[in-house]
Amino acid sequence: MPTRYDAGPEDVAAALGDQPAFRARQVWDGLYRRAIEPGEMTDLPLRLRQQLADELPLALEPELVSEADGGDTVKWLWRLQDGALVETVLMHYAERATVCVSSQAGCAMGCSFCATGQAGFERHLTTGEIVEQVVRAVQRARPRRLSNVVFMGMGEPMANLDHVIPALHRLHDDVGISARHLTVSTVGLVPGIERLATTGLPVNLAVSLHAADDELRDTLVPVNRRHPLESLMAACRGWFEGTGRRVSFEWALIAGVNDRPVDVRRLADLARDVRAHVNLIPLNPTPGYATPGTPPAGVQRFKDGLVELGVNATVRRNRGTGIDAACGQLRAGHEVTIGRRRRRAAV
Repeated sequence: MPTRYDAGPEDVAAALGDQPAFRARQVWDGLYRRAIEPGEMTDLPLRLRQQLADELPLALEPELVSEADGGDTVKWLWRLQDGALVETVLMHYAERATVCVSSQAGCAMGCSFCATGQAGFERHLTTGEIVEQVVRAVQRARPRRLSNVVFMGMGEPMANLDHVIPALHRLHDDVGISARHLTVSTVGLVPGIERLATTGLPVNLAVSLHAADDELRDTLVPVNRRHPLESLMAACRGWFEGTGRRVSFEWALIAGVNDRPVDVRRLADLARDVRAHVNLIPLNPTPGYATPGTPPAGVQRFKDGLVELGVNATVRRNRGTGIDAACGQLRAGHEVTIGRRRRRAAV
């Protein structure tokens, strides 16, 4: 029997035994739309609740739960059934919440400044392992509404589309999250961008660009050697034309590397060409990359330069830096802890 969120409707029906069909529909609604545990499904007899919990186990076992920002940022370190480790980050805001989910255990893209890339690749996550991260976040976020899901955790989503695309459909169709509040990021896998555009779901696309010339990007984002900027920008134009959804460029500002005036001009040229929005992210510290992020004054100067050149740009506020939960810091290992962690009872 598969784990709870890898189970399909037929698996749920099998777990219930000889129950009538409406029982399976009740359970499906409870697992997804209501995001509750079998024990909380009071519309089921107690015997069936226990049977479901036994037959459809969860896939994610919490190893460690860390908090930062006064509890507004929560990071889970999960152990999967085969021992692989992944991380999920929940960010609370005033009336809503956003969860950053992982799509792989580790990452094969090898971006030098990213802790996940430094750790290497282990395996793809299944559809259920991705969806379960969101459901657990929905439960933890209450009474806030979980409104946004971003595929910006561990791994390269475009390298795991066989599981990411079904997860997107299940989050949209069953959990009830608007496609416009689902964001998939990529370091630039062109075939993945082209395939994702055919799903029929108007999700958001975020491209981790970080450099606007091939020589520098080959160094920072090695996949650029396979999919250089010319082909990546063509894919971004095709995305906009095919979906009507604007692309976002993610740009981690690294002191003296990609924060120069020439970088402003080159990035502005690319962004205007594909009508992209630019998210600027001061580089977060990781154990394997010594170059610091651009200081605040330089970040503001870079943003102002983009705006002057006609580009819509924002600076992303870093959340969870002290618990290694910010962009580029997820590694699923305690040995690289930067901030002090605190154990808690997990959801």
